[in-house]
Amino acid sequence: MQNWYQIIPKNTGLSSYIWIIFCLLPFFFIFRSSSVTEIIFGFFMIILFFLSYRLSFISNSRMVYVWVSIEMAISITMTLLFGYIYFALFLAFFIGNIQRLSGFLTLYIVHLVTTAGTIALVFFMQNEALFPQLPFVIICLIGVILLPFTMYYRIKREKLEGELEDANEKISQLKVIEERERIARDLHDTLGQKLSLIGLKSDLAGKLIHKNPTAAQNEIHDIRQTARTALKEVREMVSNMRGARLEDELLRVQQILQAAEIKLHTEGSPEFGQTPLLVENVLSMCLKEAVTNVVKHSQASNCRIIIDQPPDEVVLRISDDGTGLSERNISLSGHGLQGMRERLEFVNGSLELTSNHGTTLTIRVPKVIQQSKQEELK
Repeated sequence: MQNWYQIIPKNTGLSSYIWIIFCLLPFFFIFRSSSVTEIIFGFFMIILFFLSYRLSFISNSRMVYVWVSIEMAISITMTLLFGYIYFALFLAFFIGNIQRLSGFLTLYIVHLVTTAGTIALVFFMQNEALFPQLPFVIICLIGVILLPFTMYYRIKREKLEGELEDANEKISQLKVIEERERIARDLHDTLGQKLSLIGLKSDLAGKLIHKNPTAAQNEIHDIRQTARTALKEVREMVSNMRGARLEDELLRVQQILQAAEIKLHTEGSPEFGQTPLLVENVLSMCLKEAVTNVVKHSQASNCRIIIDQPPDEVVLRISDDGTGLSERNISLSGHGLQGMRERLEFVNGSLELTSNHGTTLTIRVPKVIQQSKQEELK
């Protein structure tokens, strides 16, 4: 459930200003009454309703039903006496926050029946009270019918998304641990035997250095060759360690977008020829961060990824047809963009962001291969 101070419902399809109007409207309905007693009673009902509404958010599961029952009684009273029915929307929103299915269905049915029955009774007894606001009454009834289920399944979905994110984080941690163990095994298998052989030959060379200098010299030569072989194998092992390939990242991105119900359109080949692995790793991380922003913030229906490889650089464009950056009021340093800029600085890359009927992120990285003769000799 939400915190107690979040009296104005969020993410219900209605603006916060409309909910504020619903909070102020009961005073208008009360002041229409000519009786001072009714006005005082109406004020008391409003204060009691919002007090109960606040306590509903902070109470335990048993007391929640008590406060909701009080709120239903107040909503019925306000409808019968003053023709104010919009407390029913607040109740509909709160009922959607109850995740226990039996309690949710019970309160939903009771609230729907009492609201519809009260409105029908008011129309039957005093038609002039609700007839001028008939369109709003119909909207209120639709809200009472749909809003609880909307909130119920939205909260359940957010909970599942949170659990999925925690599970993915744990999987990532396990992958890191597994990779460390694999590297440790490879280093042990690669260096263990070579270092043991170097140790034995060093002891043998020490014993032969005075008795048979020629044999000792041969052993030292074997030690040098063994050390070079071990160094070569370690370098090959490090160079063959797989980083984040762009082709693999595209497959993961496709799965994420498919889960978010966003259509993916790709152009260009993710396979690189002479591009260093470091550059490809940086591009893969930037692509992952960009698509994460599209899923979380863009509200887009389509995402397009274009990979262009001119002779001197790699260009990666990620665009969506969502709300656009300016409308979302996101600064250039927010939502991982600053992290992407920092990564691109290591490979002399650049990042360009435009927002026009959506957002387009353009990443440029030069194809720089620095391999000196000294490194080749090593």
